[in-house]
Amino acid sequence: MNIRLSKKEIERYSRQIILKNFSNIGQKKIKQAKILIIGVGGLGCSVAEFLTRAGAGLIGLVDDDKVSLSNLHRQSLFNENDLGKLKVICAKNKLNKINGNTKLNTYKLRLNNLNAYKLIQKYDFIVDGSDNFKTKFLINDFSLKLKKYLVVGAINKFDGHVLTYNFKIKKTPCLRCFFQENIVSDDILNCEYEGVLGTIASIIGTLQANEILKQILGIGKNLNNKILILDLLNLKFRKAEIRKRKKCIC
Repeated sequence: MNIRLSKKEIERYSRQIILKNFSNIGQKKIKQAKILIIGVGGLGCSVAEFLTRAGAGLIGLVDDDKVSLSNLHRQSLFNENDLGKLKVICAKNKLNKINGNTKLNTYKLRLNNLNAYKLIQKYDFIVDGSDNFKTKFLINDFSLKLKKYLVVGAINKFDGHVLTYNFKIKKTPCLRCFFQENIVSDDILNCEYEGVLGTIASIIGTLQANEILKQILGIGKNLNNKILILDLLNLKFRKAEIRKRKKCIC
């Protein structure tokens, strides 16, 4: 691995470098990682922040939305001075102040069939922080096609879900194997009508970042082929297995 860590980088990441099975080699792997975050909302903000703090080498941010007042209770990278500004630009400015070593690419667009392939193919790890099923299925389909590692997050009210797919492994189930209908109502993801507690976004986003880091490092157990379901009102956690559906259209 032809990547070097400066003395300042070793000091910056010293508390994770000393972890068992981590070392300088692990930090170099993180520095080499290319991660695409689709959706810079409640989930994407937390994912981007903690991957930047961890020393990710390259992060892509995809979102065409602007910061609104109702975003501020859960989207941790924004404040009142950002109202009306593009989320990807505000996020990049904040993340640059956290860690200038991380390169940040911004994409002021909404993911669609025309741009998804070109974007996703540039990155090794994909994070779904979107808030609608049309985008989620699109991310799923192109990540599978391009054999990427994908971590999906979803939040609603006091609940959260995390799903992880390693499409480099053959016969891995996908999001369409879990949501077996071709069309799923976005009502279960709609914070505007259903509501969501701000802390839920940070918890699920942090778990997504943690899944990415474990995969980069090759340590621990990931949620591959499983969904983690969190009921944070009653503090209940459970995992369920997802099986490859024979008639999955992917």
